[in-house]
Amino acid sequence: MTALSNSPVLEAIRNRRAVRNFDPAHQMTEPEILALLEEARLSPTAFNLQQFRFLVVSDPAQRRKLREASWDQPQVTDASALIVLCADIKAWEKDPEQCWATAPAEIRDLYVGKLIPEFYSGRPQLQRDEGVRSCGLAAYALMMAAEACGLQSCPMDGFDFDQVAEIINLPADHIVVMYVAIGRELAAPGPRLPLLPLQALVAFNRFGPEK
Repeated sequence: MTALSNSPVLEAIRNRRAVRNFDPAHQMTEPEILALLEEARLSPTAFNLQQFRFLVVSDPAQRRKLREASWDQPQVTDASALIVLCADIKAWEKDPEQCWATAPAEIRDLYVGKLIPEFYSGRPQLQRDEGVRSCGLAAYALMMAAEACGLQSCPMDGFDFDQVAEIINLPADHIVVMYVAIGRELAAPGPRLPLLPLQALVAFNRFGPEK
């Protein structure tokens, strides 16, 4: 393994902070937002099903409604871009063939015809969990892409999920997972809150004492 260094990737990981005070005068064009989402969609998903859906909220009136449903948090209206990440929890049964179109026929048939339906069929909690996992990975990729472009971001789940679903006309087979607000910070965040010690977070082989 190559020793960790100050590579651009590591710098982005270390520099990323949740920004709550965005410059409302800073604007992003639709192509700029789509360029970030192009990077976010490279994030991994189980069976390549790509359950994440990105709702870009650009309409000021819609932003104000979402802010009301989000405990009046200013990021919702002040950020240059607001992305509502949703998961299509039925993506596994809609058209998985398109996600395997370039695979060899025998591999495609195995996954589409057998492995995917066997894994997800009749398991609604797994379908939901998979969507949340996919959106979480995509959200982090989106925040890293923003950081690489000199922008700041804020992941958010402090809102009324039912109200948000109604405001955005969420399809019945989708769930709202989180927001990612992106823009230019007005002021740097304060000092980081304490991180738990690594030894409190890491275990090897099993939890508890070794047998």
